[in-house]
Amino acid sequence: RLSSMILWGPPGTGKTTIARLLADAVGLRFMAISAVFSGVADLKKAFAEARDHAKIGKRTLLFVDEIHRFNRAQQDGFLPYVEDGTVTLVGATTENPSFELNAAVLSRAQVLILHRLGHAALGKLLDRAEQVEERPLPLTPQARDAMIASADG
Repeated sequence: RLSSMILWGPPGTGKTTIARLLADAVGLRFMAISAVFSGVADLKKAFAEARDHAKIGKRTLLFVDEIHRFNRAQQDGFLPYVEDGTVTLVGATTENPSFELNAAVLSRAQVLILHRLGHAALGKLLDRAEQVEERPLPLTPQARDAMIASADG
């Protein structure tokens, strides 16, 4: 069973991708909202949809991008739905959750810190992709070198 979590890391580290893969891996319905574009009405709608799906046996992973942008009261609104299992919350933030999320949310979620891939890790990832595909990736040597060189690490 997947527990709620907060994915903390810089932009481009795969927070949304990780959430989608987790939902798929454990058979949860994926629903995403952004704290930048969503308000209380959107949250109520998301929770209602999740509750309706739960009635037919389909649990929901609710991905909240930029979760730190919700105020403390809005963050408290997640609690009953997380506690009763209506949703598994996966929040994404670029800000330190210890300062930006309230203690009640943090106590119910595991915080995972994500880092950018360094040069060596990105090179290994490209090599592994070629092994899985059993063929070279459609990259020129210059493009491959440029991808690896662009890594922060």
